[in-house]
Amino acid sequence: MVLRMESPAPSIKVENWLRGEPLANFQSGKVYVVEFWATWCGPCSTEMLQLMLFQEIYKDSGLEIVGIAADEDAPTEVEARTKLEAWLTEKCSNLNYRIGFDFTGEMNKLWREPSFSVGIPTSFVVDRDSHIAFIGHPSQLDEVLPEVLNGSWRTSDKAKAADTERLATSEPMAREQALKKPIDDRFWAAVKLEDWKTALWAIEEGIALMPDDINFRLAHAHLLLHKIQDMWTGLPVIRQLVRDAIDKNSEDWMVSALDQLFHPANDHSRLPPAERFAMGKELSEHILALNPPQGDSPKFRSYPAVARYYHENGNNDRAIELVELALTSLDGPEPIPDDLKEQLLPDLLKALANYRGGKVCYGALCAAPQNKLPGGAKALPRETST
Repeated sequence: MVLRMESPAPSIKVENWLRGEPLANFQSGKVYVVEFWATWCGPCSTEMLQLMLFQEIYKDSGLEIVGIAADEDAPTEVEARTKLEAWLTEKCSNLNYRIGFDFTGEMNKLWREPSFSVGIPTSFVVDRDSHIAFIGHPSQLDEVLPEVLNGSWRTSDKAKAADTERLATSEPMAREQALKKPIDDRFWAAVKLEDWKTALWAIEEGIALMPDDINFRLAHAHLLLHKIQDMWTGLPVIRQLVRDAIDKNSEDWMVSALDQLFHPANDHSRLPPAERFAMGKELSEHILALNPPQGDSPKFRSYPAVARYYHENGNNDRAIELVELALTSLDGPEPIPDDLKEQLLPDLLKALANYRGGKVCYGALCAAPQNKLPGGAKALPRETST
């Protein structure tokens, strides 16, 4: 059964309550926000601060926030719970709402799967009659919550339109994710064993099913070029990836293709140098045209990749300029979350130190030149949920 606005709210089934009193049932007359999150999810931690504020502002209006940790990345339940406890103690010592922990997947089956919610953070608002009033990203709660609390949301055309639009967008994504999951599972099981041939078979099956999936395409190129090192098969694959990235005019696709050619985590010694640099030049020029230095668009995602190309090509001044622009963009017109900034800064500073050949600092954080350029992306690209 599809879970949407007006559906009865599912039950809460968790193994442990890590913070707050256990919640057995939704109480009539109260409004609940059931928030799915994880410690590895940067946007989740940012939204937690806003949820704490909502709990404080609307507590006298009958609001109860309920955090559900159902996506922790750990081998065992004990390790996941230990990680959660440590994270909550360090990051949210003043948390003012409940946190439930589920390692079995039961909460995802009851809530996220029937609603076609494919990523986190995801918020479910349960109205005073224990029916779903809203499903979506917690950033939308600032507008939605006051209207749910005063009883006007569910009868509004805006609410009905939002729910219809959400389903139209999320249902195809959820069905695609369900098709990909068994392929992803086989792929990562093979990667863990370093069984590259089996990993390749899984990815080729994925490409046959979804030929335009960027994660499958990147894994395909990476396996052939950097793990199996089959240049005969791999070169046509990377050529097509570069061509498709440029044809799509997609910064993400172009940066990902550039990483396959110039990322220091990869061994490029078997690639024909002239062709490698020709592809790098074309990709870099298209990225800079799409996201020009004088524009306000963030530079921290793409410019480090372009800088690596220019550095290897002998234009070190250009590489320095691009990394400096990437650093500046961290404090641009739309500042990025602090946790993401903390994650990006070390690699940017290490790259700049290497290109300059001396120590560099950003605030209190400093970096010295290293023998090898830092790696900012995983050798094998993996899909992520946000």
